[in-house]
Amino acid sequence: MPTPRETILAALHARLSALPATALRGDVLPERIPADGLLILRDGEPGEPEVTLSPLRYHYQHRAEIEAVVQGTDRDAAFDTLTASIGSELAADRTLGGLCDWVEAEAPRPVDLPVEGAARLCQKDSC
Repeated sequence: MPTPRETILAALHARLSALPATALRGDVLPERIPADGLLILRDGEPGEPEVTLSPLRYHYQHRAEIEAVVQGTDRDAAFDTLTASIGSELAADRTLGGLCDWVEAEAPRPVDLPVEGAARLCQKDSC
């Protein structure tokens, strides 16, 4: 029988799988990115629990991470569209069908990944 943590993460992955982008869980970044984008759900850390004494219960604020990867000439717009769709999908059911108290997406943090063999980036007058 899966733990509540695993059940919630599986439900979150199922929600991400409903989006047009390919959704993976805990996988390495593949060499090729699908045209609609790629989402990789990282299980993250549950953190320290808060405790309710009567009855004794432990409450976690688990932080999972979603890597959103896009390619193409208009990456900024594609990234914005993909991250907005994640937020909309999570806002549609904040409890993942009653499995947890609340799911909320944070603001995305864009990062450019270096690609081996790609042209290097230069600053003005430094190449």
